[in-house]
Amino acid sequence: MTLPPIPDAFRWTDESWGPALRCVPLGAIASHLFTTRRLQLSVVTDWWRVADALGVRRILTLTQIHGRGVVVVRRGVSTPRGKPEADILVSDDPEVAIAVRAADCVPLLLADSRNGAVAAVHAGWRGTAAGAATTAVDALGREFGSRPEDLVAAIGPSICSACYEVGSELVDAFAAAGHARHLIARWFVTTPPRRGAVESERPVLRLDVAAANRDQLMLAGVAETNIHMSGLCTAMHLDVLTSFRKEKDLAGRLAGVIRARP
Repeated sequence: MTLPPIPDAFRWTDESWGPALRCVPLGAIASHLFTTRRLQLSVVTDWWRVADALGVRRILTLTQIHGRGVVVVRRGVSTPRGKPEADILVSDDPEVAIAVRAADCVPLLLADSRNGAVAAVHAGWRGTAAGAATTAVDALGREFGSRPEDLVAAIGPSICSACYEVGSELVDAFAAAGHARHLIARWFVTTPPRRGAVESERPVLRLDVAAANRDQLMLAGVAETNIHMSGLCTAMHLDVLTSFRKEKDLAGRLAGVIRARP
């Protein structure tokens, strides 16, 4: 397996199952990682290996429903059982890790450099339209007193705009959700028809879902210098990552996992 190049803010690490991706600035605050396709996450023992890598005995996950619902995990309070329906976890409990799963959607991890609270966010196009990233920042502030200026974010591998062709109904959905027109124009890129195309061929519309989440974090008050993007496209690196757009029902899932600072 040849690992793709990554920005200086990220590094590949060798885990018991193979490679994982970590964000260096985020790692200075909270233990975390993004898994690769080498770990299938299809059996409980796979999750045990991730837990061991982060120094915990349990990882909390969700039944993800492509929204902006939040589950709160508090230190000293019984943790949720089962897999609640939501797409955001926030926690200040170092005894457990929290995780979201993705296969083209954005896995987003956040940590508070002041108090060590963390968040894990799953944001596909629906969650991005619903403002999941902004909701996570608000939840950290509401539940743990986090200030946006103290947050550090890592945006893990997701499908890039070059591979994410979408329909115009998504533009309508973002507009209906209240996003500003100039932001929608930045997130949705139109590619003109290829040279020599037939007259009926229409321009191709593509969505930059990672950039949309970055911009939403900035709108929520997170400093641009504290937002780190892996730049890895799940659809372009199928030997390392996994993509539902490319692999359909055969696609596995990647996980973004983080633990609050002890």
